[in-house]
Amino acid sequence: MAKVLQIDFDKRDTSSKAIENLQSVLNSGGVIAFPTDTFYGLGADPFNPDAISKIFRIKQRPADKPLLVLIYSLDQLQGLTHGVTDNARKLMEHFWPERLTLIFKAAPGLPDTLTAGTGTIGIRLPGHPFTRRLLEALDRPLTAPSANISNAEEPKTAQEISSALGKELDWIVDGGPAPGGKSSTVLDTTTNPPTLIREGALPRGDLESVLPVQ
Repeated sequence: MAKVLQIDFDKRDTSSKAIENLQSVLNSGGVIAFPTDTFYGLGADPFNPDAISKIFRIKQRPADKPLLVLIYSLDQLQGLTHGVTDNARKLMEHFWPERLTLIFKAAPGLPDTLTAGTGTIGIRLPGHPFTRRLLEALDRPLTAPSANISNAEEPKTAQEISSALGKELDWIVDGGPAPGGKSSTVLDTTTNPPTLIREGALPRGDLESVLPVQ
């Protein structure tokens, strides 16, 4: 059964120990649940094929659906993407951190399971303060598909995840209720103009106030 972990980042001693435990789990290919700026997500090392495979098994996710990755710094794009377009830079400048997932060309060497063989990768810089602090403390990007079995209700609390997936996970990071609401908007920046894949929390009109969208 997954252990539920509460982190108070204002208490350095206790938070440092908690982060060490999470790092150990992630380094060994484990999977955690943590709050994002939408719902709770499943976090694993995006560079570890075995960890990625675990997420697909836990979620019962079709193999042709790639996984989203969260970052806390634009510097982390370098290890995940292969070329960032001017349009993408303009969108990041105007909207991140925001519920906007941008699709980039994937860096060579990323696990095919992560990208589902598409050659692209979806990345978001989250706006949720707890999520940002967690990612920064871990000093790594994390996968972040919703912490549910595919097509089931998306969870907003650690308690919901413990009941549904507790036996499958290593740790559940309880950062309080996730905001919920609409899922992130997904925009493909590998095309020109960018292609709107899913209109979510960020409306199309807001995007088009910055640049054309198809």
